[in-house]
Amino acid sequence: MKHLTPTELATWLADDSRPKPFLLDVREPWEFETCQIAGAENRPMDTIRANVGQLDSTLPTVVICHHGMRSYQVGSFLERAGFDEVYNLNGGVAAWASEIDPEMARY
Repeated sequence: MKHLTPTELATWLADDSRPKPFLLDVREPWEFETCQIAGAENRPMDTIRANVGQLDSTLPTVVICHHGMRSYQVGSFLERAGFDEVYNLNGGVAAWASEIDPEMARY
């Protein structure tokens, strides 16, 4: 698994010459409703194992949570499940709010 800083992810998302990653937010629904990175899909951590077949293992996948711990665990699982390109967002949405989007709600 690779690691991305919020700045690296923002640069990637703004780069039209690169294929966009799948943004997999593994927080609970109430957390996702509070704040999210544009384009992210919410799939709570406890649903990933049972529903991994619904995810495209060939897409670059950036896993997101609040601070980066749950996303790290899910990213490790996805790698073991055969996903080609998995990234963990270092610091999660908390770091994204601090470094990229200061208007984002925090909790």
